[in-house]
Amino acid sequence: MAKIKLNPLADRVVVKPAEAEEKTKGGIILPDTAKEKPVEGTVAAAGPGKISDNGELVKMAIKVGDKVLYGKYSGTEVTIEGEEYLIMRESDIFAIIP
Repeated sequence: MAKIKLNPLADRVVVKPAEAEEKTKGGIILPDTAKEKPVEGTVAAAGPGKISDNGELVKMAIKVGDKVLYGKYSGTEVTIEGEEYLIMRESDIFAIIP
């Protein structure tokens, strides 16, 4: 994945969603309207972390390049240099895929 020209703030993360499935496990080709929104992707950029109530920086648990699972309707869709990305908070990410 190419490095993007975007620096998210605080606990925000930029995720490149995985491609939607083109066909079912049984081999049926899906039209665009029937494709499920992906719920996994790769972290393209991450902010420095959140500032706690006592003023200390709480560092991010995820880093650029991590494969992650997130909620189906999480984040805000943006287009950067012709590529689709999602910007979301770190708390919207459920897990890191090993």
